[in-house]
Amino acid sequence: CRLFQCTDVPTHSLNFWDSVYKIPKIFSSTGAWGVIRFLDSLSPLATRGLLRLFTPKLLVQVNILFFVFVDIVFWILAVLQQSTWLIDPYWTIIPVLIAHFYRSHPHAQSSARGDICLVLVYIWASRLTHNYFRREKWQFGEKEDWRFTNYRKSMGWAWIPASFFMCYVSQQVMLVGLTLPFYAVHFFPKSSPPPLGALDLLASTLCLTGIGIAFVSDNQLHKFVERNQNLVKSGKERKKVLNTGLWRFSRHPNHFGEALWWIGLGIFSKASGGPWWTAVGWSFNHACDWTVTLQLIEDRMLNANYRAVAYRDYQRRTSLLVPLPPFTPSEM
Repeated sequence: CRLFQCTDVPTHSLNFWDSVYKIPKIFSSTGAWGVIRFLDSLSPLATRGLLRLFTPKLLVQVNILFFVFVDIVFWILAVLQQSTWLIDPYWTIIPVLIAHFYRSHPHAQSSARGDICLVLVYIWASRLTHNYFRREKWQFGEKEDWRFTNYRKSMGWAWIPASFFMCYVSQQVMLVGLTLPFYAVHFFPKSSPPPLGALDLLASTLCLTGIGIAFVSDNQLHKFVERNQNLVKSGKERKKVLNTGLWRFSRHPNHFGEALWWIGLGIFSKASGGPWWTAVGWSFNHACDWTVTLQLIEDRMLNANYRAVAYRDYQRRTSLLVPLPPFTPSEM
């Protein structure tokens, strides 16, 4: 049954179910399409009418899938478990799933640029997944993000409805926005994709550099935390601030590495002839990171009395995000 015509690719018509079955196994295993098929068997006219109304474009399909099977399902699980932990590990694989969703579309353009992007997102996801589980001591679902724990304690019952928007809808905006370059790479321009060029080299360099910086800085942070834990166990005074390695030049080099990764991915969109709005995702994410996330981390560091004085001195001498030589007293 033809449910709609794909308006993302005007030169072609698309059978909805053909697109559905192109989704990777890991995504379709949620049972989303089984539910749709079941509803279709109960009321074909109503189900197909809803699909015609709400899924006229590929980007809308992605958002509906995310809203139903991440926002709503994860929020219900979070309410039942009293923990939002599940969204953290999913951050590491959702970009991979979305990349595959676009790539496997029947009318997606196959190109070397798309292949490079897919390899890079797997490298990025592998690093982030390893760092997440190492940080959590390989305990799956042991604890949620400390920021959400603080909100839960301070907001009380109001956290239940608020968490739907703060933890899930906001993540949807970020993740769907951040992965728009994958959409651009596979669907722009409408004709054949441009050959690889200098922009692709720049994009690849930024992506790999960002992944490398995040990898090194996270390793340095992990060793610092482990060393402090061992010092506490042995009854010795722990080191107050990590100010060596990459952390000598930036207070948040891991976040800088992540920013480079997403900017590099955005340049792939430009190289493929994608529209300007595919840069909205990483711009929004960077703005949120700069104005919200980093400030929360800074406040948390200062709220720990044992390191507050040392961290204030570290703030005076060290750049917030972009790695720079340490400031001298005359520059402060």
